[in-house]
Amino acid sequence: MKTLSGSIIKKTTIISILTDISALAFIYLVPTISHVINLPVYLIEPMRLMLVLALVHTNKQNAYLLALTMPLFSMIISGHPVFPKMMLIAIELSVNVFLFYLLTNKMKYMFPAILLSILFSKMIYYLLKFILIQFAVLNTGLIATPILVQLITTVLFSLYLFRFYKK
Repeated sequence: MKTLSGSIIKKTTIISILTDISALAFIYLVPTISHVINLPVYLIEPMRLMLVLALVHTNKQNAYLLALTMPLFSMIISGHPVFPKMMLIAIELSVNVFLFYLLTNKMKYMFPAILLSILFSKMIYYLLKFILIQFAVLNTGLIATPILVQLITTVLFSLYLFRFYKK
């Protein structure tokens, strides 16, 4: 019995480590990938994409780890995003994880719970970003990625999560 539980723990740990390495490598390579294929890959929200994969294929702790470290890693490696925006993204992704687990455990239907977790985390992000812009902490526009693109990626990510978490 100990061997079976030990192998399950090892498998989960290995999957988490591979997911983390893949997430960080992908975040690191997004500018290069965008340049090589001549498409703005950053519009598909690469950090949320990797977070969604972590929510499906790893565990809650690992999802939080990625939510907090991907923006920091990106800032350290590429200088983008700037520190205040890095904090905003880390908060947004962490709220997404929190709401995902809260809503999927509380709501009868899985798809709306998943969709709402993403939408509410985006609303918190934009509220905080608006405040930072008003206080001149950020010198940027409120919306960088077109709303339609955000809606499409939100629905696609929600469908992917729904596929794996159907009740």
